[in-house]
Amino acid sequence: MDPKSREANVMMLRILIATSNPGKLRDFAGAAAFHHIEIAGIPNFSSLPPVVEDALTFEANARKKAEAYSKYVPGQMVLADDSGLEVDALEGAPGVYSARYAAPDLQNKAPHQADGNTDDEANNARVLRELQKFPDERRTARFVCVLAAACDGKTLATFRGTAEGRILDSPRGTNGFGYDPLFYFPEIERTFAELTAEEKSRYSHRGAAFRDFLKWCDGITNDACLS
Repeated sequence: MDPKSREANVMMLRILIATSNPGKLRDFAGAAAFHHIEIAGIPNFSSLPPVVEDALTFEANARKKAEAYSKYVPGQMVLADDSGLEVDALEGAPGVYSARYAAPDLQNKAPHQADGNTDDEANNARVLRELQKFPDERRTARFVCVLAAACDGKTLATFRGTAEGRILDSPRGTNGFGYDPLFYFPEIERTFAELTAEEKSRYSHRGAAFRDFLKWCDGITNDACLS
């Protein structure tokens, strides 16, 4: 297939995202805007049985979610991600527990035992408390995202993206979610919460992983989920 035909094939893609998080849907839509790809949530996603994210790596959690949720939409491409913040001074925490990092404060449980995600503000507050004793040069961190593409219960490929920055001592910006207001990206001298969805897609971990996904799509011509 010639390049133009491959491009047309990618442009017709409709990708279903396995999330109920409007911030994530916004991020994916921003990254897809220049590629004419339709981004949508899985129909009736909130009524589907939740997938327990109990794996020890971002990739394993992403694969688990993509495989499980793709079974509900036969023949369609499903993307699931697991992403989080790794702070060097905290030995990589909160890591895979990023979305429920405040659980010990709110529920007297370890993060992996939490019944569900904890509030963004509470998660941010815990990170700030734990970093109080560290100087600015020790507050380096990265966002990590692993995307898993699945169809009919089978993982087709995974994609990893990272963004390197540091954690501020107070939040800045109102456009993001999660740890975005604390994550300062030196390359542009702003936090991720100070960016539009389109700007964030250029620099973020999720945007980097999604661009690798788009390159992968361009090389596929016969997969049932891409028809």
